[in-house]
Amino acid sequence: MSADELHWLGVAEASERIAAGALSPVELTAALLARIARLEPRLHAYASVRPERALAAARAAERELAAGRRRGPLHGVPVAVKDLCDLRGEVTACGSTVRGTAPAAADATVVARLEAAGAVIVGKTQLPEFALMGYHPTVPRPINPWNPAHDTGGSSSGSGAAVAAGLACAALGSDTGGSIRLPSAWCGLTGLKPTYGRVSRAGVFPLAASLDCVGPMARSAADAALMLDAIAGVDGADPTTRREPPPACAAALPGGARGLRIGWDPGFVGGGAPPQVVDAVRAAVDVLAGLGAAVVPVALPPVDALLWGWPVICGAEALAAHASYFPARAADYGTAFRSFLEYATGLTAAEYARHHGARLDWSGALGAVFERCDLLACPSTFTTALPLEALDLDGPFSPDIAPFMRFTAPFNFSGSPTLSLPCGFTPDGLPHSLQLVGAPGGEPLLCRAAHAYQQVTDWHRRRPPLLGC
Repeated sequence: MSADELHWLGVAEASERIAAGALSPVELTAALLARIARLEPRLHAYASVRPERALAAARAAERELAAGRRRGPLHGVPVAVKDLCDLRGEVTACGSTVRGTAPAAADATVVARLEAAGAVIVGKTQLPEFALMGYHPTVPRPINPWNPAHDTGGSSSGSGAAVAAGLACAALGSDTGGSIRLPSAWCGLTGLKPTYGRVSRAGVFPLAASLDCVGPMARSAADAALMLDAIAGVDGADPTTRREPPPACAAALPGGARGLRIGWDPGFVGGGAPPQVVDAVRAAVDVLAGLGAAVVPVALPPVDALLWGWPVICGAEALAAHASYFPARAADYGTAFRSFLEYATGLTAAEYARHHGARLDWSGALGAVFERCDLLACPSTFTTALPLEALDLDGPFSPDIAPFMRFTAPFNFSGSPTLSLPCGFTPDGLPHSLQLVGAPGGEPLLCRAAHAYQQVTDWHRRRPPLLGC
């Protein structure tokens, strides 16, 4: 790989070269910063870039590595974090102006863990206002490198655009109803939504506290595994974190697909996606079967009524999270998020309780499905990346978005880990995406299966045309 192609290195490849002394962290970071400077005016992937601090961190990593002190596989690797995550001394804007200009007093736990692992944080990625769907009037929408006329997906849109375009080796996203999986799918990435509580949310501004997850968006399952291993684990600052040992996803990668039982529910899949999406996902499942996995028929509990609970639960919890700002600063929000909070003010405790009860029932029934299989397979989203004109992201919020979250929101309700990975392309060059779903704590199996698939396919190695860049 030539010097002017270093930006396409993923975490695992960059780590190997750095460890072998074949690549300098400073060289890699400088290459990414130069690409950011050239392309960011068109892509709008970043909320802020920190070149001086990134280069200082890269030089420090280089000194430590030269002295034989390697912190781990992320040491010297440039990554980005979504601008919901606090970085000490920097503003956490959350895609809005509502929070003002006061800098964060401390790093989010995920940021501290990345830096403790030696990662170089190049900047903070952009997002729709407070990680919902609509952009604040002051925030330009990130551009999908595969086709600028199609959306990136959200809400981790900046992270999706940055990694897909070679502006970071990997990035952190957050997922409340699909916000890692949707941009990973539409931008051709591998995205890992962890088990609820696997990764600390301390220092990450919430959308809905009982649904939010923080996880990696990367170029491969191996990259996602390395990132998750670095950030996962119990955190005293977040009492919801799981208390078992971190998952050791990277160690599970060589296990292959043989012996895994992959659940397939034709009714669930076919009831929410067009034939071309179903065919691409089923072809990916067949590849895993060819590697020794067993495809077993399963029946998921019904989701159609369940989905209408997502706006209610998310809305009520978002309203609580914004008590310091809304309604006192209602005029400072953009249309979409302000109308979402206004919608939430009309909800009742009885509605929340009813939908929360349905959530618990569905999650319990899903647990029974995993008695028959190790993983579930389905699309990551109901369609490939939509044209920009098909989305009204700046208009008022409507709970009618609920049915379009068929393949994502249920697994936020259950707290299940999921992994999305590219599994083909449409004739006009837009990525298809397979979603694998695990039982709680099942991230190592997800990474193992996805890595096996990526060892025999090259969808994850395709690069977007990016207007010839």
